[in-house]
Amino acid sequence: MNDVPLSHTLIRFGVFELDTESAELRKQGVKLRLQEQPFQILRVLLEHPGKLVSRKELQQRIWPSDTFVDFDRGLYNAINKLRECLDDSVESPRFVETLSRRGYRFIAPVNRTAIHAPSTPGLDVTRDSIAVLPFINISTDPENEFFADGVTEEIINALAQIPQLHVAARSSAFSFKGKHVDPRTIGEQLKVRTVLEGSVRRAGDFLRITAQLINAADGFHLWSERYERQMKDVFAIQDEIARSIAERLMFTLDRSAQEPLVKAGTNNLEAYQIYVKGRTLAYRRGGAIPPAAQCFERAVRLDPDYALAWAGLGDAYSALGYFALARSEVCMPKGMEAARRAVTLNPSLAEAHAALAMAALMGNWDKAEAEREFLRALELNPRLIHARDAYALYYLQLATGRTTEALAQAKLALEFDPLSSYPYSFYGFICGCAGKHAEAVQTTRRAVELDPESYIAHHTLQMALYFSGSFEESVAVGEHALALSGRHSWTMTTLAVTFNDWGKLADADATYAEMVARARRQYVSPALLAFAAAAASRGNEMISHAREALQTRDPDCFLFSKHWPMGAWLNAYPRFGELLSEVGFE
Repeated sequence: MNDVPLSHTLIRFGVFELDTESAELRKQGVKLRLQEQPFQILRVLLEHPGKLVSRKELQQRIWPSDTFVDFDRGLYNAINKLRECLDDSVESPRFVETLSRRGYRFIAPVNRTAIHAPSTPGLDVTRDSIAVLPFINISTDPENEFFADGVTEEIINALAQIPQLHVAARSSAFSFKGKHVDPRTIGEQLKVRTVLEGSVRRAGDFLRITAQLINAADGFHLWSERYERQMKDVFAIQDEIARSIAERLMFTLDRSAQEPLVKAGTNNLEAYQIYVKGRTLAYRRGGAIPPAAQCFERAVRLDPDYALAWAGLGDAYSALGYFALARSEVCMPKGMEAARRAVTLNPSLAEAHAALAMAALMGNWDKAEAEREFLRALELNPRLIHARDAYALYYLQLATGRTTEALAQAKLALEFDPLSSYPYSFYGFICGCAGKHAEAVQTTRRAVELDPESYIAHHTLQMALYFSGSFEESVAVGEHALALSGRHSWTMTTLAVTFNDWGKLADADATYAEMVARARRQYVSPALLAFAAAAASRGNEMISHAREALQTRDPDCFLFSKHWPMGAWLNAYPRFGELLSEVGFE
């Protein structure tokens, strides 16, 4: 990723970072509020770390001669606001030191990182391309937000079926949700010529959808339409919008005029609405998975032949297992059953094959079936991002150790979806496994920038920092990830291992003790407990937890892989290797 033009610079100190491109100061990825003058003072000080910056220089840089203010008072107030933001002290400074009557000096270690934009497929914006922005919900019921998102996604999926048309990935397009961004900026960032935006209003059975196609180069409206129909016509409206865009962009559709671009998958409108809510929740991952699974369960009860809902349910059950939110012996067989049902109902549905691949790999430890199903899913839909990322990390890297292929697949997913935090997290994770520590840290920092509220992004940054030996910052990021996730076991485990490597054995033991105490009240993955026990130097307890994990086929056993750097913690115990041999775990 270093063969592309420099994009901007990140200047890091402690748990803070200053982004020179966005002019933002962040703490553990979270943007801080800092007024202009304190921010500019910090920027000047960081240009000369360890050196005196005189009061005169600050006055010339920040208070030019034509500014009629009390400079001394202004400087005093600005320095105080800066110290408040950094939680610094004039008596015991960690960052900004005052040199009486002379000026100020930045005294903390500073790390400058040149951020390069990741290479992209070299999309030529002269070719036909479009980004479908999230349609705005203008209904009085906020629950209709899920419905509006579903309408948007169906149109994205319909347009993606046109071979000559490049369609921006759903996650990248949704990164603009709730933001007022100039279409020209969107066109530049997503490398598209056109932008589709719209709104959805629903009142009872009445539905009004508006859509506008905009030229990204100049903001000129190319086409617009308003549809006022009954709810039962929602699929027909989505199909009309997709066909109108194809006609406007002068495509000839290689399909029968009778065959719709939008394939509803169900005639049950209630099942459809519940399904799109579940799908939106599933994109959030983590704690949103249980309610997503409940939505999919309701959808398949309403329509037992709804293949997409069965695929969503299969994914949700598997995710409950590998996110360590439910016992594997309960959720993983259900995931396999739901995924197989989806494939049976619709063998040409990419989402169904992707769900089956994960269930086979994580639940049955069947690598052959997993690879076959991953490849079939990607053959049916090469831009199914979550399938490509899962194939790269879980199958290619952790299951088989094919690191070069894993990196290539994860990078391709990142190129397809350049403004989404999720593929950056996966690519950074694999870079960490591959020993590309600087790139792993850089990439996972970008994941946090794109979605500061994402637990996955913060956790992968925590791991990348651990692999790079930045233990103090790894722990700081981990503490923030714990706050975001309700103290999730993945992060607790990484903290325990980091504390051990850092020489803080009491902290490692305390972290393990907390996990054991929690396991008395709720489910905690035995595989993760095994890692934490090893970090606490409790060998017998580690073996006990590992045995339980292997016997119950805990999906987090994928971390036992010899292709996962932390696996060395367990493999140092001879009895652990004997356990793996007993169950045939490779």
